Amino acid sequence: MKVVSVREINERIESDAKGYIAECEKKYSERIKRVAEGLRDTSAERPIILLSGPSGSGKTTSALRLEQLLDGWGYETHTIAMDEYFYHCEENQILDENGNVDYESPYRVDIKLLGEHLEKIANCEPVNIPKFDFITQQRVASERVLHRKKGELVILEGIHALNPLVTGRALEYSNGIYVSVRTRIETEKGEVIHPSRIRLMRRLIRDKLYRGRDFISSLEMYNSVERGENLYIMPHKNNARFSVDSFIGYEPAVYKKHILRDFCALDKVYPRYEEFADVARLLTECAEVQDDMIPVSSLLREFVGGGNFQY
Repeated sequence: MKVVSVREINERIESDAKGYIAECEKKYSERIKRVAEGLRDTSAERPIILLSGPSGSGKTTSALRLEQLLDGWGYETHTIAMDEYFYHCEENQILDENGNVDYESPYRVDIKLLGEHLEKIANCEPVNIPKFDFITQQRVASERVLHRKKGELVILEGIHALNPLVTGRALEYSNGIYVSVRTRIETEKGEVIHPSRIRLMRRLIRDKLYRGRDFISSLEMYNSVERGENLYIMPHKNNARFSVDSFIGYEPAVYKKHILRDFCALDKVYPRYEEFADVARLLTECAEVQDDMIPVSSLLREFVGGGNFQY
């Protein structure tokens, strides 16, 4: 697993921020391109693409970037979010061992309907894609019809996409991709920050901006999210033929403005603050990059907004 230092990141930003940002974005683009080439070369026998990864890994942008590349090469590609197949929250409440709602459970997915749709998509039959509203936690009316034609590709992205319990026989005629942050960051004091903290920072920003959750609410969900990753996601990553490290070298410098001040304020009011204080220690050391320097196609736009993809 790769390790980069805060010192290196800061030096690159301070010497040539624009050039460093372009270099980081190019590295991610090259990772995506290598995967897209593999998907293209096996498109005839594997028209379904199952893209998985833990929360905050950048699955959606990775899927859309792959779609964009494949479309450009003449392989018409469609992307579906597995989240659209969630049950109504009240309709299928799964509880964990502590009696709390298990929002990460694969049984939140309408497995029967998803399986039927994947079979029909593979056979070039039309399906009506459902729509899930995260605010109301309910399915809502949808008129989206997907009718894959021969030679076209379909990407299904979601945390359970590589779990055979959920996608079943689709693993036989699909390519699997596992997306996550794989790079660690070393602080000036020698503390090595786990990749899961980068994903946590992404979620803190996204939850605040787009899901109506403050930092405490997001942190209170952390143990449940991590439990779900260990139980339901990571055991199946070996079903992936391709993997993508979604770390973007300058991203902690972007998150500093969005997180640090409000996060440090939790020290006096949130009893579990010390569990997550490494986030503040990292960001305190980072230089700062403003949002207007981030390319509109960047994966970071999935979390801070202002991108050219529809999420």
